[in-house]
Amino acid sequence: MSAQVLVIGGGLAGLTAARALHRAGIGVQLIEARGRLGGRILSVAETGEGPFDLGPSWFWPDLQPDFARFVQALGVACFPQADAGDLMFQRGPGAVQRYPGMYQEPASMRMVGGTASLISALARDLPPGTVRLNAQVTHLTLTATGVDVTIDGGQVLSAPQVLLALPPRLLAAQVTFDPPMPVPVTRLWQTTPTWMAPHAKFVAVYDRAFWRDAGLSGAARSQTGPLAEIHDATTAAGQAALFGFVGLPAEVRARAGEAAVIAACLRQLGQLFGPKAAEVSATHYKHWAADPLTATPDDLTAGDHPSPILRPWVEGDWQHRLTLIGSETSRSAPGYLAGAHEAAEGGVATLLARRVSQFVRKETPCA
Repeated sequence: MSAQVLVIGGGLAGLTAARALHRAGIGVQLIEARGRLGGRILSVAETGEGPFDLGPSWFWPDLQPDFARFVQALGVACFPQADAGDLMFQRGPGAVQRYPGMYQEPASMRMVGGTASLISALARDLPPGTVRLNAQVTHLTLTATGVDVTIDGGQVLSAPQVLLALPPRLLAAQVTFDPPMPVPVTRLWQTTPTWMAPHAKFVAVYDRAFWRDAGLSGAARSQTGPLAEIHDATTAAGQAALFGFVGLPAEVRARAGEAAVIAACLRQLGQLFGPKAAEVSATHYKHWAADPLTATPDDLTAGDHPSPILRPWVEGDWQHRLTLIGSETSRSAPGYLAGAHEAAEGGVATLLARRVSQFVRKETPCA
């Protein structure tokens, strides 16, 4: 079956849309610039340990019931975030305090095998040949019958409909449109923060969760850094780990270099949890602001979390051929896993309704 729809972007939103279109009997091809699927979902593992999430880690079933049902339907097993024990707080150098832990409400859940298990489950439902990796889209041209999609290297693919499962800001920076998008639309895309883009995550792996022996939850907050927020990242199989969000600005991280940031993170974990925190079996680090398939120069300064935007994401000549479905375009949970799912499902529903409307117009005889 030839591709009736091209999906650009192989993260959660793109895969969700591709799977839904395939199940509806519509020919679809998914184009991904990276050499892997998942986008900002990145679960890493080495022999005998992991996987650990360097992108999103959690979802909240009580707040996101539709997404929770989606995860369950895919057969992805989940487990609650470990939060039993006391919290450590760091006000300044040497000023570490311990506070009684509090039950987290609503409860956050993690996925067995890391969040990438969700990506694997979605990819398994697609027929062979659906996914094309290492293919970065550079140009979209509107034609009389659809959209021509140019891939880096010059190849052109065509389809009546295109779903863009990329952050709006990244689209504005890296993809050329012919005819150009209306100026208000381009401005909207450029000013929409990209979830994860300014940030970095660090994981320290241990032989055992020693902090639990001391009645600690593994959670900590710091006003000094480099880690601003720390949590227990122990896997469902019991591989002990701590992870933290690096609070240093992106430009500071870039100047310091990965080795220096990791060393500073380990020193801080020692201040918070004692000398055993330096006895790591492995570390993992992801500087998302340095990832050109996630961030643009506008993302070097951390901005606000994306907020729901109700105005159209596409206008003018493109509105009947192009639909944005990245997480940032969600009307309910932009910048979350649930937002990517909601935006993809909504985009597919819009596309299917558009196809029905076009079919009815063709089949209706003139009066």
